Amino acid sequence: MKFLDRLRLALAVGVAKTVTAVVRWLRLGAASVLPGEIARRLHPQLLSLLCEQVKQGVILVVGTNGKTTTSLLLRSILEDRGWKVAHNETGANLLNGLITALLGNSNLIGQLQADFAILEVDENVLPLVLRECQPRFILGLNLFRDQLDRYGEVDTISRRWQDAIAPLPQDTFVILNADDPTLSYLGQQLPQKVRFFGLSESSLYLDAIPHAVDSIYCPSCGHPLQYKGVYLSHLGDYHCPECSFRKSQQATNSQDWPQILIGVYNKYNTLAAGLVAQEIGIETNDIFETIKDFKAAFGRAEELTVNGKHVRILLSKNPVGMNETIRTVNEIKARGMASTTLMVLNDRIPDGTDVSWIWDVDTEKLVESGGTLIVSGDRVYDMALRLQYSQTQIDGDRLIVTEDLEEAIASALECTPSDETLHILPTYSAMLEVRQILTGRKIL
Repeated sequence: MKFLDRLRLALAVGVAKTVTAVVRWLRLGAASVLPGEIARRLHPQLLSLLCEQVKQGVILVVGTNGKTTTSLLLRSILEDRGWKVAHNETGANLLNGLITALLGNSNLIGQLQADFAILEVDENVLPLVLRECQPRFILGLNLFRDQLDRYGEVDTISRRWQDAIAPLPQDTFVILNADDPTLSYLGQQLPQKVRFFGLSESSLYLDAIPHAVDSIYCPSCGHPLQYKGVYLSHLGDYHCPECSFRKSQQATNSQDWPQILIGVYNKYNTLAAGLVAQEIGIETNDIFETIKDFKAAFGRAEELTVNGKHVRILLSKNPVGMNETIRTVNEIKARGMASTTLMVLNDRIPDGTDVSWIWDVDTEKLVESGGTLIVSGDRVYDMALRLQYSQTQIDGDRLIVTEDLEEAIASALECTPSDETLHILPTYSAMLEVRQILTGRKIL
């Protein structure tokens, strides 16, 4: 590297680290985005230079749901084996967030100190990242409708992924969810080393395919897929009766794996992280030991104690995500361990400005299961209306509509008996607000 290039790199790194220190000193947030944005403007090739320095390779984790939990579990597995890991743990998954995370593990002249880099990547920017980074692993979790105002349909994203991944070196490991027809088909088209994970537990099948489905047509010929059963949304056991396309053979049997976090979706997250760890060479028993002690990422089935009350935060940012959190909450209600649910709906840029997706959520099941429902957020009345339409009539004492989020949280805690759990179902920006109110600290 020439002297001027080194000087430019040092300037970009120095400015980024200064910005980080100032933002944190002023308690304006975690400084997970701004430092990377400024550094990239000063040195446009910065992401590429940083990724090249990762000793054991970069692991990109991409998908609509589950990125943060899967990444944190994989990081825990690697760190328990003594590896040093760089990770965008706050969930800032655009280019500026990736750069910020890597800079956090570099010295003042841009030398990176990391064996692995685990980078959660927004599904829409994966092609941009792959222009500047050649990862060792790409882990694809799922593709669901999410923020249609920004992303479009899942087929469009899948085609972009294929165009971006296909030119990569053939020794790149691509690990995909076999239960997702779109990703299964994608893996069958790629020249790289591809492995699949998925569930193998028919006892977890849903009674019927839910409203929030995106890929129930064959990605090869367009004919409706025939399902033996679905686990969530369009994820399940399927084949096409018209052509030769069928679910890819998975490398794991989910019945043999432990699970510490609640929810079917966390079974997928556990399998995904575990399969990457196995491919790295970590023994299965060592992986299991980490899983048994794993704690949830912030807002993702995270558990807190507030004023002596037990609280669980379940991020719910799209139809599939909210359907699964409702499913989980109802299972807990059935055991008599929950009676109050707080739903917080925002429509800010991180959430997606189009909230019409709530009409694809099976809120009927939440209403039918009983208990007190409290609604808040920027679009509080949209959420309240959706709940009202969930059945002919909701008892006025069961539905509490509150614009002020602090007041809503206080009411929810008051309605929650000391021996039960308050479940909070927020969209992304709402989750950050909820956590700040409950803990007194900002995440971003």
